[in-house]
Amino acid sequence: MPDAAPRPTRAELRVAARAQSRAERRDSARAATRKALLGVALPSLAALGVAGAAAVTVQSDAARRVVAEPAPEDAPVTTPDDGRSPGPAAGTDTERAARGDARPELAGQEPSPAPSTPAPAPTPERPKVVLPVTLHGLSATYGEAGTHWTARHTGIDFPVLGGTPVMAATDGTVRTQWNSAYGYMAIVTAPDGTETWYCHLRTYKVRKGQVKAGDTIAYSGSSGNSTGPHLHFEVRPGGGAPIDPLPWLLAQGLDPR
Repeated sequence: MPDAAPRPTRAELRVAARAQSRAERRDSARAATRKALLGVALPSLAALGVAGAAAVTVQSDAARRVVAEPAPEDAPVTTPDDGRSPGPAAGTDTERAARGDARPELAGQEPSPAPSTPAPAPTPERPKVVLPVTLHGLSATYGEAGTHWTARHTGIDFPVLGGTPVMAATDGTVRTQWNSAYGYMAIVTAPDGTETWYCHLRTYKVRKGQVKAGDTIAYSGSSGNSTGPHLHFEVRPGGGAPIDPLPWLLAQGLDPR
């Protein structure tokens, strides 16, 4: 029959008891530490989510336990700047627009000029001299001789029908009168004293007063020493002797022929 195992001595029992006590204390301390860590980590996981929680790594009994503290609950969560998204100071679109509106003018910056109002189109100048009738063509010229005149012809004749409008050739003052040779006639005195005569008229439209070049002053006829309806037109500088109206009109850019 085999020999019975020797009983441990009292000293060996005391050593084994102390070793077991130390192991139990170590296990109790590890359990308390693990419980405390989980009590901190779990609420943080519930508040911040997995991305904001600390990583808790429990290694083997021989390894160290490394714990990363979670970020405070009131700390703002930031994301890496990839160069494309605006930083925290950028704000919302509304805030950025408000900051842009409130931005002061740069020193030395010229204000934009106000749009200018286009100048009104210039009013065309009134002609200084016009032809007394609209019809071109002459039936008699200045200086002609004939049985109808006591001397030579003192003007030019426009062969117009009776009742044709007769216009003032210049600005000036008009007066009217009767003459046995010229019939019903109108005289316009220009500001420089030049007189223009309109003769053998049928009726007047303006008997006296101020007129402008181109105003209708009378209507043509055949009164006085006349063989038919026409307008006899004369030019008398300074109210003196008549001159040839044709060169005078041509000098104004008008050709009645």
